[in-house]
Amino acid sequence: MLEATPLGDGWILRHDSEPLPAIVPGCVHTDLMAAGVIPDPFLGCNETEVAWVGRQDWTYEREIGGAWGQEQTDLVFEGLDTVAEISLDGRLLGTVRNMHRSYRFDVTGLSGRLSVRFVSAYAEAEAVRGRVGERPAAYAEPYQYLRKMACSFGWDWGPTLVTAGIWRPVRLEHWSTARIARVRPLVTVEEGTGVVELAVEVERSRVEAPLAVEATVAGVRTRAEITGAGGVVRLRVPDPELWWPRGYGEQPLYDIELTLLHGEDTLDVWRRRVGFRTVELDRRPDAHGTGFTLVVNGERLFARGVNWIPDDVFPSRITRERYRERLEQAAGAGVDLVRIWGGGIYESEDFYDACDELGLLVWQDFPFACAAYPEEQPLRGEVEAEARENVVRLMPHPSLVLWNGNNENLWGFRDWEWEPRLAGDSWGEGYYLGVLPRVVAELDPTRPYTAGSPWSGSWEHHPNDPAHGTHHSWEVWNREDYADYRLSVPRFVAEFGWQAPPAYTTLHRALPGEELAPDSPGMLHHQKADDGNGKLERGLERHFAVPDGDFDRWHYLMQLNQARAVAAGIEHWRSHWPVCAGTIVWQLNDCWPVTSWAAIDGDGREKPLYHELRRLYADRLLTFQERDGRLVLAAVNQAAGDWAGPLTLRRMSVEGEVLGRTDVELAAGARSVARVDVPPELTPLGPKEFLVADAGADPDARADGDTDADGDTGAKAGTGAVAEGLRALHFPVPDREVPYPAPRFEVALAPGGITVTARTLVRDLLLQADRLEPGARADRGRVTLLPGEEVTIGVRGWKTPDAETARSALYCVEPTR
Repeated sequence: MLEATPLGDGWILRHDSEPLPAIVPGCVHTDLMAAGVIPDPFLGCNETEVAWVGRQDWTYEREIGGAWGQEQTDLVFEGLDTVAEISLDGRLLGTVRNMHRSYRFDVTGLSGRLSVRFVSAYAEAEAVRGRVGERPAAYAEPYQYLRKMACSFGWDWGPTLVTAGIWRPVRLEHWSTARIARVRPLVTVEEGTGVVELAVEVERSRVEAPLAVEATVAGVRTRAEITGAGGVVRLRVPDPELWWPRGYGEQPLYDIELTLLHGEDTLDVWRRRVGFRTVELDRRPDAHGTGFTLVVNGERLFARGVNWIPDDVFPSRITRERYRERLEQAAGAGVDLVRIWGGGIYESEDFYDACDELGLLVWQDFPFACAAYPEEQPLRGEVEAEARENVVRLMPHPSLVLWNGNNENLWGFRDWEWEPRLAGDSWGEGYYLGVLPRVVAELDPTRPYTAGSPWSGSWEHHPNDPAHGTHHSWEVWNREDYADYRLSVPRFVAEFGWQAPPAYTTLHRALPGEELAPDSPGMLHHQKADDGNGKLERGLERHFAVPDGDFDRWHYLMQLNQARAVAAGIEHWRSHWPVCAGTIVWQLNDCWPVTSWAAIDGDGREKPLYHELRRLYADRLLTFQERDGRLVLAAVNQAAGDWAGPLTLRRMSVEGEVLGRTDVELAAGARSVARVDVPPELTPLGPKEFLVADAGADPDARADGDTDADGDTGAKAGTGAVAEGLRALHFPVPDREVPYPAPRFEVALAPGGITVTARTLVRDLLLQADRLEPGARADRGRVTLLPGEEVTIGVRGWKTPDAETARSALYCVEPTR
């Protein structure tokens, strides 16, 4: 039977100084921090002080023993970052140059000093660039010249911390006769029957030994003889329970066990969990262009997605528990699809296991992003080897539904002046339209592949044409008002977003001792986007007066504006289902404390955007939209059942007076969008008026915590009456033009939180719970209250509740001075 000996202990790290203790899995930076050699690069401007680490060579060493009592012993590295030479007792075992692959070396009969010498990633990248020539990229760092996590070299949300180290587990494997080298599982459903096909490859130490495999799943068992290097085992499971994305059904998972046998002796065992489901990508042309709709088990989906970046610049620090926490946060926000972005990594099994269990669909980019990638050796062979390994490694996971060739490189070739600069040199097209689709078609024909994001499907259309395939909407953030999201209806919005600073407590931890200001040294250092603060202020001043010298007000308004911007896009695009079939917000998470597009900051705290996503991605959503020059109310129903009930429209003044009202019946079928025309007499006539829609509830008895479609949580009336429903608000002019009354409200402690009672219109009230104490979290984001309404905001992690302290942590829109 194959035996494994972990090699996580006993390592040292060498450079020029005395050897330091090393943690494996880990990296040079974390070991140097633990030894006190370098400061925490996440704090202040320390990032620049540790830049030298990425330009040095480093060596990891430890002793390993010999006699293990089996015919063969292999040294197995699950991940090496990135270019390294491996030696044992002075004997060279091999060299490696790819962070995204695993490696195996025969060390039978060997023992002594194991040495893993890492060459600086900069040195390797610059050497490859010298051989293949310059290639353009979105950033100056040479990340496209080696197979390493691109964002190690910095991004417009990440620090430049170029790592090296043994970043995934390492072990010795001892075996005799034969071992399972690879299992490629094809899992699908045919006419109600679950079909599992296991293509098995074996490695032998004794060629003549007769071998067999026995496989079981869901009580079905089969046995097959193995001749030569492998064979195929097929199992058919009658009437399996289907695996569904969250919100569409359950996520049953089935254990598969495959045992390699020599006579009656068990040589090796392979175990995984699988789910039975089908997945298609509908890219048929239609009257609107070329679609891009995911279809799971025959059900067409509007994908409610978020983009995922590595959750830490040092990925070895991400534990199974941290993956689970972050993905549970995603699921809690109504997300059903997570796109693993191409400037990062293929994540660990822990990530995909959690997605399988939570019903989160996974869109997996191959690791190429924002650069022209050479196709010459040594890169070409590495790309194919890494793709083959990771496609097979991730195939068992039912959550994985789409392979994507790259991030923005097809777009870059066409629009970022790459084509003339390349002058015919290779740039990656051969990977995205050749190598990668061939590998996926050969190894994993159960899943669709798309060449890139964005990608229109062919060179017949512009790569980022919103009418064809996937679209990235960045003109709005870079140059326009977020209201301009409403000017087009892409078929699938794979990236869009708006920046905001992290939580107040996160900033104070990351910038110790600094007097915070938008342009203070630490704030500027933790803002990596080109003209990021300028874009933030220009985006804000279209809606609000930019505060002068009031950091707390600036911080609140920037976080509010982020939530408002994302809401403008998602509400508009969801209201156009099925023409638009998905949105993937940039981005869910951060890899360090930074001003960014994330909904969850680098310390894991939820920004107001996170709570906004809970509303925007709920099964049912109310939103006011314009259609052909007139105002309509769209009722988006992504639930499995019909949505019917009373709907009330009210035209109101900012002083709280009801100026007009109508009551109608709402009827929205399952997985559909219903539209109700707003009567002309209810259309707000100027900046002092606005429109309110309440569905499924008596508007005079709002329920505590009801969520409205303007990003606002509804409230219950002061009578204490409870009702249920959704609300939408429409203000006809930007906030800076609305003559809001001075907000007046009362705050009282409530079981598990606080209750706020409005005496005037209170627009976008927000409790910043971390200002109560660092570990406190609120259960909701922004909420608008009409006069007389109240809302209870739940707070957890608040040890010493106090109403006046709560009032000091509450912010809302104030009249423009």
